[in-house]
Amino acid sequence: MNKSKQGKKKPRAARYAKDSNKSMMQPQQQRLPIKFHELTQLSRHGISAQAISFTTLTMESERFVCVREQTQGPQGQTVNEVVVVDMAAPNALLRKPITADLAIMNPSKNVLALTAGQSLQVFDMDQRQKIKEYQMPQPLVFWKWITNNCIALVTGTSVYHWHMDGKDAPTKMFDRLPQLNECQIINYRADASETWLALIGIAPKEGQVVGCAQLHSVQKGVSQNIEAHAAAFAQYTVEGATRPSTLFVFAQKNLQGGKLFIAEVSRGEEDKPFGKIAVEISFPPDIQGDFPVGVQVSEKFDMVFVITKFGFLHLYYLGTGTLVDRKRISSDTIFLTTYQKSTDGMIAVNRKGQVLSVSVDESTIVPYITTTLNDVGLARKIAAKNNLSGADELFKAEFSRLFGQGLIKEAAVLAAKSPGTSIRNSTTLQQLQQIPAAPGQPGPLLVYLATLLENTKLNSVEGLELTRLVISQGRLQLLETWVNDEKIECSEAMGDEIRKAGNITPDILRLITSIYVRGNAHAKVVQILAEQGQFDKIVAYCNKVGFKADYMALLMAIIPINPERARSFALLLLQSGGATVDINQVIEAFMRYKLVQELTSLLLDVMKTNKPEDGPLQTKLLEINLLNTPGVADAIMAQELYTYYDRFHIGQLCERARLYHRALQHYTEIADIKRVIIHTEAIPAEFLIKYFGTLSAEDTLEILQDLLRINLKMHLGLVVKVATTYSELLKPANLVKLFETFKAYDGIFFYLAQIISTSTDAEVHYKYIEAAARTGQFAELEKVCRDSEHYPGDRVKELLKELRLTDQLPLIIVCDKFDFVDDMTKYLYINNYNKFIEVYVTTINPPNTPIVVGALLDSGCNEEYVRTLVMNVHGRCPIEPLVKVCNDRNRLKLLLPWLEEREQEGNQETALHNALAKIYVYIGKNPEEFLAKNPYYDSLEVGLYCEDHDPNLAFIAYKRGKCDPQIIEVTNKHSLFKSQARYLVERQDLGLWKSVLDESNVHRKKLIDQVVHTALPETKVADEVSTTVRAFMNANLPAELLELLDKIVLEGTEFSDHKSLQNLLLLTAIGADTSRVMNYADRLNNYDAQEISRICIENALNEEAFFILKKFKHHVQAVEVLLMNIKSIPRGKEYASLVNEPAVWSKLATAQLNALLVPDAIDSFIKANDHESFEAVIKAAAVQNCYEDLVLYLRMCRKNVKDTRIESELLFAFAKTSKLGDLEEFINSPNTAQIQLVGDRCFDAKLFEAARLLYSNINNYVKLASTLIHLKQYNLAVDAARKANSTKTWKEVNIACVDAKEFKLAQLCGVHIIIHGDELSDLIINYEKRGYFEEVISLLESGLALERAHVGMFTELAILYSKYKEEKLMDHLKEYNDRMQVNKVMQVCSRNQQWPEVTFLCMANEPDKAVETMMEHSADAFDHTLFREAIQRAKLDLVYKSVDFYLAEQPKRIVDLLMAVIARVDHTTVVDRVRRKSRLALIKEYLLRVQEQNIPAVNEALNELYIEEGEYEALRKSIAAFDKFDHNALACALESHPLLEFRRIASNLFTITKNYEKALALCKKDNMHKDAVQIAAESDSQEIAEDLVSYFVRNNNNAGYVACLYTCYELIRPDLALEYGWRNNLMEYTYPFLIQSYRTYTHKIKSLEKRLSKLEAIQKAKEEKEKSNSAFDQPIRQEFGVGPYGLQAIMPPPAVPVTLPVDPSQMNMGMGMGMGVNTGGMGMGMGMGMGMSVNTGGMAMGMGIGMPPPGVLPQQMSSGIPMSDNMQMGSGIPLGGGGFTGISNL
Repeated sequence: MNKSKQGKKKPRAARYAKDSNKSMMQPQQQRLPIKFHELTQLSRHGISAQAISFTTLTMESERFVCVREQTQGPQGQTVNEVVVVDMAAPNALLRKPITADLAIMNPSKNVLALTAGQSLQVFDMDQRQKIKEYQMPQPLVFWKWITNNCIALVTGTSVYHWHMDGKDAPTKMFDRLPQLNECQIINYRADASETWLALIGIAPKEGQVVGCAQLHSVQKGVSQNIEAHAAAFAQYTVEGATRPSTLFVFAQKNLQGGKLFIAEVSRGEEDKPFGKIAVEISFPPDIQGDFPVGVQVSEKFDMVFVITKFGFLHLYYLGTGTLVDRKRISSDTIFLTTYQKSTDGMIAVNRKGQVLSVSVDESTIVPYITTTLNDVGLARKIAAKNNLSGADELFKAEFSRLFGQGLIKEAAVLAAKSPGTSIRNSTTLQQLQQIPAAPGQPGPLLVYLATLLENTKLNSVEGLELTRLVISQGRLQLLETWVNDEKIECSEAMGDEIRKAGNITPDILRLITSIYVRGNAHAKVVQILAEQGQFDKIVAYCNKVGFKADYMALLMAIIPINPERARSFALLLLQSGGATVDINQVIEAFMRYKLVQELTSLLLDVMKTNKPEDGPLQTKLLEINLLNTPGVADAIMAQELYTYYDRFHIGQLCERARLYHRALQHYTEIADIKRVIIHTEAIPAEFLIKYFGTLSAEDTLEILQDLLRINLKMHLGLVVKVATTYSELLKPANLVKLFETFKAYDGIFFYLAQIISTSTDAEVHYKYIEAAARTGQFAELEKVCRDSEHYPGDRVKELLKELRLTDQLPLIIVCDKFDFVDDMTKYLYINNYNKFIEVYVTTINPPNTPIVVGALLDSGCNEEYVRTLVMNVHGRCPIEPLVKVCNDRNRLKLLLPWLEEREQEGNQETALHNALAKIYVYIGKNPEEFLAKNPYYDSLEVGLYCEDHDPNLAFIAYKRGKCDPQIIEVTNKHSLFKSQARYLVERQDLGLWKSVLDESNVHRKKLIDQVVHTALPETKVADEVSTTVRAFMNANLPAELLELLDKIVLEGTEFSDHKSLQNLLLLTAIGADTSRVMNYADRLNNYDAQEISRICIENALNEEAFFILKKFKHHVQAVEVLLMNIKSIPRGKEYASLVNEPAVWSKLATAQLNALLVPDAIDSFIKANDHESFEAVIKAAAVQNCYEDLVLYLRMCRKNVKDTRIESELLFAFAKTSKLGDLEEFINSPNTAQIQLVGDRCFDAKLFEAARLLYSNINNYVKLASTLIHLKQYNLAVDAARKANSTKTWKEVNIACVDAKEFKLAQLCGVHIIIHGDELSDLIINYEKRGYFEEVISLLESGLALERAHVGMFTELAILYSKYKEEKLMDHLKEYNDRMQVNKVMQVCSRNQQWPEVTFLCMANEPDKAVETMMEHSADAFDHTLFREAIQRAKLDLVYKSVDFYLAEQPKRIVDLLMAVIARVDHTTVVDRVRRKSRLALIKEYLLRVQEQNIPAVNEALNELYIEEGEYEALRKSIAAFDKFDHNALACALESHPLLEFRRIASNLFTITKNYEKALALCKKDNMHKDAVQIAAESDSQEIAEDLVSYFVRNNNNAGYVACLYTCYELIRPDLALEYGWRNNLMEYTYPFLIQSYRTYTHKIKSLEKRLSKLEAIQKAKEEKEKSNSAFDQPIRQEFGVGPYGLQAIMPPPAVPVTLPVDPSQMNMGMGMGMGVNTGGMGMGMGMGMGMSVNTGGMAMGMGIGMPPPGVLPQQMSSGIPMSDNMQMGSGIPLGGGGFTGISNL
């Protein structure tokens, strides 16, 4: 915003702020009653300014903002998108390429609703699916989510509610009132019950925006029109009422001012009405056009928010309408508001894209009302309702006043409303107790508590006091009622008070328990439940409240008393999530009393599901039952409940319990399985069958072989069942081989019998057949041979032949099935099985008789036997194969009796009759009659047979079968041409004729002669004649044909008047001899004239055609021949005059028109009275400009028909002939002419006067304006354009006026053009082309004040300023930057190198470009403030580039820049870039700011700066506080620093990196002995510590020596310290160290003794358990052997290794001390023995130290053997396999 505009706005805002006395510009002087802040700014998230408007942006709740936006695609195309901004994460935009008219998001769910046209769709964005759709009957004008599940739909006439549940269509709620028809709908509201609805709209009227609302009652079905701009519903409880009332809150603004109305529409209680409220809404007098745009109600605080268009917020109290506050929260236009649920406030969106939040400030509202409004009553109401602070003193003061006046009841009512415990505390109760009661009246305390009970809930202090009063009066039932009604806050003290009173009845105990429960006294509740024995309720209660009780103790108490109840309680404990008991302890507890049944039931209930973690528990359950109740264990395992137990262990127990089938289920080793499975008599057969299915095929076969080997007879049935069941797995080949090994063919048979029906294996079927044959199962053998399709036939055949069975039927079946009949027949015939041959052909398969007959004949069988065999078969034998067999062997005659028998039976089979025909021809039995009359034989086959015997018989056979090629061949071959000719005439087959009349036929001449002289004269059938003639024609024999037809037709035969023959004669003449055509046409009268004339025309016989048509009076066709074929228009005109028929004139006219004889054609059309061709006439007249003749023609047409085209052309003809009078008369009379089109034609033909008359007649002001322009009547053209109100017309008139330099008229037109954005660019180009820059700028400046001023106007004016008036550009940009297309203006400014303006434009939406511009053109465009603002929103890579830019050009401001982007940048990257520039010192302040993040690069940079500046203290603090950096590198850098403190830091760093040698070396070098001692202690290294001690001793540094001994006490060996002290005369410094060492060892010994005592107790307990008979108490037996020094030691068990854990309690130490006298002096010896035991081994170690008197050589002292005569040795003795005790032998 530019400075001048700001200057104008300040006084207005200041005056308004002064009037309201609540200016937001002074937040430090006064705390406001509201919270106000910006949630986000949409432009920062890439939302364009054009998309931030009421029509494109929606916000249904505080969660989502939904925007419909148009963006530019990668190819420059326009892309429609729907953008969803989640306010919880506004940077994560959801953009979807969706084209929609409207889009809204659900208030709480990620659900998007869209409209496109009249189609509504709702999508679940999380599930990515459509959940609802509907096609509206009318377009939507507004819609809104009124609940999370319902959308209100507003059309132009009605309002609907659309619920998302189910598939119901929208429900119509009400019709819109007429008053809202002209309004733009801006909101829709509904109360909580959806019984009251309000539709709000606005509309411009008389220079202002008026509001109109429709209030509708759903229950009454009526609506009311209300003047309102914004409205809302609210729930408000009137004082004294218990149910809330529904209020309608609405705000309006009119000429009289603004008002807020609050009215009751639904009363909560009839006797508690809410009075109507109307209060003023103040608007600043110098701000015009403002009005309310949103009303939101905070029901929590009973506040009403009213927001206006120009950003003024008004806060009112709902109950009274009191104005609480007024503020301006936005300088930009507010166009959208919504309710903010999280704060119970309001959200508003302005045109700038700011999303603003306003809510009541709980911490300041009450003090603000108290101090600023001085409304104590209102402050108390708000504080009491919401329990707010700030009014405590008000309540106290009022309470004190009432209390002082003795108004106890009123004071109690006030206390009930007071927040917190400022009044309701023990002090108030004590004061009430001190007030004496009036005689006959209840005490003040009782009155106070009773009044509180009526109005609110008593707190714990008040409840305790009331309990005491009730106990004193003996009315505990009242207390129970109050407790149950939640009128008292219970406490543990209340329950204790009742228990103290005694006389506890069940009812009183129940009351006490209820109080404890409500008072969270959980221990007391558990205690009461335990006392009552309600253990089951304990668990539920503890789990519910999260209390931990000692459940195991309770369980142990119940088990011996009531095992079943104990089981139930244990189950509750184990199944309860909150209880913590060890299941193993529970098992041990039950087994202690041998409660196997109860324990089993418990464990089964606990392990209802099979879980891996329950594996040990499952093992325990099964083990217990297998050892005690095997039947129960078997039942459990039968249910297959568990799978995670120790299967091998349980398997062993099952085998021991003789549960062999269970053992098999658990064993996996084949040896175990074989051992168990032989007990088949004790294992259920069904189980065994199933069990084999769990084994591998190899194991199964191995086991089955063992079973058969052990007892074949016993186990064969089982093996067969197993083989049958798992045949597919074990493979039949393996099983058969197994049976064959033991020659168990019965087994093979019974096994294969089970699988034979499903197996397709040929080998299986073969083996089954073999087994059946070998075991004598002949019935099954016959059956399988017959039914099976899978056995190998050849092998089976050979097998059966080899076995030579007495019954050959199986062999016959096999050979019949596999087509071995020939082989079978020969086998049976040779082996004299003739009866089986007869059975086969008569019974089994008679159709195979031909094969049998062939085999018998081939075997030399007697013909009589064969004939007899065939006769016995009768008709069941197929004829054709039998005939073929006999015919091939020349034995056909033997079948004659059988064939005649079949014929007599009526058999019509072709083969039968073929055979008979051949036999009859062969034996000469009347063959002609048979061949002529028999219809069943094959003519081709029999004819071919007859050719060798008699050609005539062959002709008869071929003729009967119409065997055309064979007939032609046989007749040609044997010169039977007469028969051939007759056959061809009768046949009437043109194809056959073609073949015989072909030139290649050498017999054609002979045939033609027979046809002409014999066959054709004999026929009386016309079709035969016609076909023959056509065949001659097709054969191109015109001479022969013409002669033939001439004789037939003209010589008086019966075919003379035959029409087809006359036609053929003419056609033949046309084709053969045209000279005869005219003669034939004249002589003949019964032919098809039209068809013959057509053929004549095709053959260029036009005169003959004309003669024929004229003869038969076809005048139209005749004239067509004259005109079209002879092409003589004069003869046609003469013929037309002769016949004088309209149709003939029409034909003539058409020909004349085609010949471009337009006047003659028009004359002929008029004579014909023919209007049909008016379009062609009009077109031809137009071409030749014959409009005078056309007028006559069209007038004739108009008389005959009323056609729009005719009248339109007549109108145009008037214009062309300048008959304007006739034209005007015509258009003023009734007509159907298309005046618009005619006018356009006149306009195009430059007949402007005629066009003016036509356009004026139809009020076409658009074209009229164009016409007037051509007539140079500009004023009239502008007037016409105004009437036309068309952008195109305005453009045309504008250009014309500009060209004519009529700029005032041009500006009048331009104003109407520039309001259309898509026309603006062309208009500007037109002005610029003509060089009128000032004029176009003036035009756009005048248009900015228009109501319809749009973005394009401001944009184009900015571009014009950039081009031609640069001095005005910046002011224009600052004033209207939010109303223009910034990118477009930016591009122009960039081309014109106007960099400050480019920077300004980029600031709002393209901070990246703003930054780049300021960096690239810093001399012109750089501004630090703008740069700092832009860089906070720019891309990260630009941020890093800006760092380089500032280092180069603005080094002093680099810190300010980095502080602005401190939250965005990667600090390591920043440091690296600055380091490369060697400018780290410039950003020190920034580095200090970010060092708290402990980033290595930052720490190292600061450390470098500290080193450079010599700030060792700062460096030390930095290293201590921030440890992420390269310690070694820094230490090495400081190691040689000239300052001591820096070298000390280096030593510290070496210590940190555990490089103690370097650290100590540095300390020793600089004599930093204190640091050296500390480093040695930190190293925790004995070697380093002792080396440092040695260093101090060598350098006579006694202080360092002592310090090192004490500091490194744990690291230095006592003997070394003793040695150094004695050798260097430092004993007085060493004795304290030694004394402390002895004290430490003494303490350790005592600790070990205590542990030994515990181990002895444990060992004793184990020995007692060994004496027990319980299976659970038996220890693992271990044997003892001899250990070191002859002591007992535990020997490992031979089978199962046992590994005991390493336990500190098993480590023991012993120490002994001894003293002896050495030669030459007094000696002291110390012996220590330590024993340690891990697992089963032991270790002992001993140490002795002797100290000689002064003067004795050190060499005489030895470690481990003192100088005295005594030897110290420690040894360890194991105790019961546990630990060791140490003994010192002196």
